[in-house]
Amino acid sequence: MDLERVKITEAAKKVIDELRAKHGPLMFHQSGGCCDGSQPMCFEEGEFKIGDSDVLLGQVHGCNFYMNRDQFEYWKHTQLTLDIVPGRGSSFSLEIPLGLRFHIRSRIFTDEEMERLQTM
Repeated sequence: MDLERVKITEAAKKVIDELRAKHGPLMFHQSGGCCDGSQPMCFEEGEFKIGDSDVLLGQVHGCNFYMNRDQFEYWKHTQLTLDIVPGRGSSFSLEIPLGLRFHIRSRIFTDEEMERLQTM
């Protein structure tokens, strides 16, 4: 069994497919708060500038998923699952005009999983 830091639901995959058809390659950045709250944000690939302070958590449905390094320190013990829910978020994320928003569900890694992650 592969251990991933970030996973995705089938419903979220369908929305990504729709957005990708309209916008091309996509990327995600887990927002850390401020005016957009703390939510995953979807951008056209390269539209959000990734820097040395960002961590690549993995890929979801062919899209890189990043988080700020400081925020990662708080979340490094959790597995994230990217999902989609009805409602309008207050962000610049591409799904907002669809009346949907991406949403993160999380669970804490077991001690055994944390050991495996440290050797990966």
